[in-house]
Amino acid sequence: MATDNASSVTEFILAGLTDEPELQMPLFFLFLGFYMVTVVGNLGLITLIGLNSHLHIPMYFFLFNLSFIDFSFSTAIIPKMLMSFVSKKNIISYAGCMTQLFFFCFFVFSESYILSAMAYDRYVAICKPLLYTVTVSSQVCLLLLLGVYGMGILGAVAHTGNILFLTFCSDNLVNHYMCDILPLLELSCNSSYINVLIVFTVVTIGIGVPIVAIFISYGFIISSIFHISSTEGRSKAFSTCSSHIIAVSLFFGSGAFMYLKPPSILPLDQGKVSSLFYTIVVPMFNPLIYSLRNKDVKVALRKTVGRITFS
Repeated sequence: MATDNASSVTEFILAGLTDEPELQMPLFFLFLGFYMVTVVGNLGLITLIGLNSHLHIPMYFFLFNLSFIDFSFSTAIIPKMLMSFVSKKNIISYAGCMTQLFFFCFFVFSESYILSAMAYDRYVAICKPLLYTVTVSSQVCLLLLLGVYGMGILGAVAHTGNILFLTFCSDNLVNHYMCDILPLLELSCNSSYINVLIVFTVVTIGIGVPIVAIFISYGFIISSIFHISSTEGRSKAFSTCSSHIIAVSLFFGSGAFMYLKPPSILPLDQGKVSSLFYTIVVPMFNPLIYSLRNKDVKVALRKTVGRITFS
């Protein structure tokens, strides 16, 4: 499996979050609960949007894809993570590790760009409401979605390709609960400044470009809101963005804290805690944030529950 890059390692051992025996089972049930909430929340939101025609608009088209990404993201990480709490050695093959790394990177990049697409949608809705149906047409939505997943694939290929060229000599204990970029770089016996530079460059593009796009969008949005004369109008315009702002802050804040600092400043043990936010907490909270703060979703939920009860 790993002979192409002259590596003697054919499998890795994932260290998990902690090696304290008394914490294993409580953490297992805690993260199992998180995963169940994530699955129910995201699949529930996907179902609601699919079943209710009044939600078939660009804003919910992007939210549908955000929920799909969050569900897939957590599924690529948490089930394997749960194994570390109930087994003495949580072993993953070299091929399995590279596959998990690929999908992890794909969903991280896809989520970054879907959040920037959602910011663009809010910008057009608030700043150019009369042109909204033309500017954010179904064709534009599909093109934006193609760009979202296209950037996800490019980022995943760049990171996974970078790691595939590394050699892993003897030590195969990954100091993480998943196959992540920085722990694998630390484990490699031939990683160089170039490998670190590639990681930093790709992450900057994957996180930096969407952040810039989001900041520009919200710069125009805030400017437009200040020009709205009525307090009620300003409040309504801001409320349509509040859920997105919370989601963006959680995701990019934890991601930037993990990857845009040198390992010497942020040790991997602290990095594991930081990465919990964007791999587990964010996918769990996103459907809650958008459901609890959204009247349309609440109406759709009541209608759907009413239909099921009536039938």
